[in-house]
Amino acid sequence: MSATAKNLPTWAFLISLISNGLLIVTVILLIWRQQDLNSFLGTITNSDQTESNSQTQAIAPPGERYQLNYQQWLDILEQEANVVSNQRPANLVILAGDSLSLWFPVELLPENKNWLNQGISGEKTAGLLKRLSLFDKTRPEAIFVMIGINDLIAGVSDRKILDNQRQIISYLRRVHPKTKIVVQSILPHSQEQATWEGKEKLLAIPNTRIRKLNQELQKITKQQNASFLNLHDLFVNKAGILRPELTTDGLHLNYNGYLVWRTALKYYTQMELLTKK
Repeated sequence: MSATAKNLPTWAFLISLISNGLLIVTVILLIWRQQDLNSFLGTITNSDQTESNSQTQAIAPPGERYQLNYQQWLDILEQEANVVSNQRPANLVILAGDSLSLWFPVELLPENKNWLNQGISGEKTAGLLKRLSLFDKTRPEAIFVMIGINDLIAGVSDRKILDNQRQIISYLRRVHPKTKIVVQSILPHSQEQATWEGKEKLLAIPNTRIRKLNQELQKITKQQNASFLNLHDLFVNKAGILRPELTTDGLHLNYNGYLVWRTALKYYTQMELLTKK
C-alpha cells in the first residue's frame, strides 16, 4: 500500500477502490459493446463532427485549425473565450490541452454542460502555461487538463514537465478559486504497433516512464489541492501499451477511445456530485 493510501481514512480508501473498480468495469463493458462498431465508425474526421447544442460554438472547426499557424490558433481560442466570458453560459466546462482534447467529438462530450475546447494540436506544457490567461475571464465550474505527451516526444525532461504542470495547476487555482481543477493522466502509446508518422519518437518513450510520470503528477495535484483523473489505466492493456481498439495510429484516439474518455468524465462528475452531498 502506498504512503498516500495509508494516510487516508479506511472508509475513504475503500470507497476509492470501489469507485475505481466500478469505473474500470463500466469502461470494459462499453468497449465490449462497441467492438462490433469499429469497422463502421472508423477514425475521427471532419465529417464526423456534428453541430453542438452548446451555447459555445467553435469559430473554426478543429480540422480547419490544422491549416493555421500557432498565433492564428491562439487568436481563435481567445475569441471563443471572449464570447463565453460575455455570454456567461451556465455549467461551463473547459477542456485544455493538445490534439487529444482538440479532437474530442462534440457529440460525445457529456450533456447538460457547456463545453469550451481550448486544445491546440502539438501543444506542450510550456505553451499551455503561457496561454492560460486567454480564458481568465470565464467562470467555469470545472477545467479538465490533459497535457504532456508532446513534451515527451520533443525530449523534454520529466522534471521540466512536472514543474510546468505544477505551475499550470497553481495558476488555475489562483485565477479560478471556485473552479474544480482536474488534471488527467498522460495516456500510453502503442510502441511497435504504432503507425503514427513519428513512430521512432514514440519508441524512445517507454510506457513505464509515462506511468511513473503520472504517479508523480498525481502527487502534485494533491499538493496543489486539485483533482487527478487516472485515464491511463483505462487505456492500457496487459502488455502495457495503448489498447489497439481505442486508437487510430498508436497515439491519437478513435471514436471508441473517446467513448471511453466520455464515460470516465461522466462517471467522475457523478462521483463528485455524490461526495458533495
